Parts: sequence; C-alpha cells; structure tokens
Amino acid sequence: MATYKELNGTNIEVLASDPSNPVEGQIWYNSTSNVLKGQSTTTTGSWATGTSLNTGRIEPRATGSYTAAVAFGGTDPGFSALTELWNGTNWTEVNDLNTARSQAAGIGASNTASIAAGGYFTPGSPYYTNVTESWNGTNWTEVNDLNTARGLAGMSGNAPNTAALVFAGDGTGPNRVANTEIWNGTNWTETTDLNEVKYAPWGSGDSSTAAICYGGNVPPATANTELWNGSNWTEVNNLNTAKQYVCGAGPSSTDAICFGGSPTPINAQTELWDGTNWTETTDLNTGRNSMAGTGTSANAMAIGGPSASAAVEDWTGAGAPQVRTFTDS
Repeated sequence: MATYKELNGTNIEVLASDPSNPVEGQIWYNSTSNVLKGQSTTTTGSWATGTSLNTGRIEPRATGSYTAAVAFGGTDPGFSALTELWNGTNWTEVNDLNTARSQAAGIGASNTASIAAGGYFTPGSPYYTNVTESWNGTNWTEVNDLNTARGLAGMSGNAPNTAALVFAGDGTGPNRVANTEIWNGTNWTETTDLNEVKYAPWGSGDSSTAAICYGGNVPPATANTELWNGSNWTEVNNLNTAKQYVCGAGPSSTDAICFGGSPTPINAQTELWDGTNWTETTDLNTGRNSMAGTGTSANAMAIGGPSASAAVEDWTGAGAPQVRTFTDS
C-alpha cells in the first residue's frame, strides 16, 4: 500500500498548533492536542449567533457586506433615525438619518455608500414618505425623492450612488403598488411595473438592470418570484413557501438567499436561489420577520426583527472552509 508521502509528495506535518491558513485537503498532526486534523469544506450552510445591535428595532434596513455594513432606521417602538456601523467585530452608533422611519428600501454594497428610500414615518396619514437619503460613510444627505411614496418596497443595486432600483410596496392610503423606479445617481424615473401588485417582498441584485423580487403580500402571502432585465419583469419559479415580511441578500439576480418571514407562525426557513430554482436549506435559529438582511448567499446577516430585537444571526454558506478532526471510529 502506498504511503501518504508517496501519494502526496510530503509527510504529514507535526505542528504545535493548527496552521493559520490551511488549504483544502491539507492534513497535519496537532502535537498539543494529540489529534490528526485536516482541512475540508462545509457541505451545507449554517446560521450562528452574531454580535447584537446596540439598539433593538423592528423593520430596520441594512446595506453592505458581512464584514462592513450599516444598519439604519426601524421602530424601537417609536420611529428611529439611529444608524449603526459594523466593522466585522462591533456595531458603533454614528450619525442619524435626517428623517426617522422604518420599512425603508436600503440599497448598497458597502457601509460607505448607501441609499435609504421611502419608508413608514408617521402613524397618521400620509403614513409613507418618498424622502431619499444618501450615506457617504459619515453623514446622510437628502437627495431627490421617489416619485411614489411607499414603505415595505423591494430594492436592488450595489452601486447606489449611480444605479439603483425600487419596486412594489405599500403606498399612501395605504395602497399596494407595483411601481418600479430607477435611480441614475440624480433622479428617480418610473419604469415598467411588476406583474404582481404587492408589498413586503424582498429584492436582490447587483445593479438597476438585473434584479430579483420574491415573496410579499398580495394578499395573501405569495411565493411568486420575478426577474428584472433592465426593461421588463418576468415571472420565474416560485419560492417553496409563500411568505411576506421576508428578508434576503444578494449578490446578484442569479445568486440569492431568502430567509424568515410570515404569516404565523413566524418563519425560520432559508431558501437559496441559483438562477433557476429555490432550494430549502438550513433554518434560522429563531423564526423572525420584519428584519434587515445584507451580505451574499455565501455570507449574510439577519439583523433585528420582531419585538424590537437587537439579535443578529450570521449565515455561512456551503463551501466554507472548516477544520476536521480524524478519529478511529
């Protein structure tokens, strides 16, 4: 029988501690713990408890990545203007929104360039706002308004200072809308409506020309999914479970993750989109809705949620590296 060295060209290393950056397939003997270890990848994704916000809230929004994000707005229980910055380790309170609100559309790929568009800002008519604010990493600045005031809209765009998309939502009245608007860095322009009039869906996508809208309330809660190609919306394969007040993350219209939602009981399900189908995978640790989500299908965060929660859950997708211990059983 061939030896390990004959097969791999090297002996198994003997190390006092695990290597800091092992490669997949690497094997070593840890002389401190007296165990044989190797580097592999995960086969399924998982949710883990993350670092909580400083202030819990319902229906905040967040943009950015798993290691650099910004969370803003919500209710706690009053309408909140709070903004918190995530650096991969801690949440830090920074400058507030100019208009306190919940249910805004939050768009952006970083914690230094984001947009907050629309939202729910008063308990009495007109209920919803069309105010848009741009975040530069330090301050929020009011820019040109949405054409249609709304909350609970879907959104797309990873370059929000120049290109973003807002669609569906609850309009003043309240009246559910299918309106779609494109942001060009200066103005919002109405374009082709969604096929389905609804509120409380979620959206993912990396631009204003490629987006996906999923879930929401028609009523009732819907599983419908639509793809945007820059000109039109096309119905594609549905979520496995109809849900509203759902959340999700990108990075694109062909690669997305959807998690949580309602109706009762509040949902913990997680589904992955591969550009053609939704596939159920590992549930959230706690069923939740009315939260913020940001990141990608590989690394995402579920932030806040019902009962003004400050809780954060971190998603690590399949294929992430992990150290495995070999046993003789």
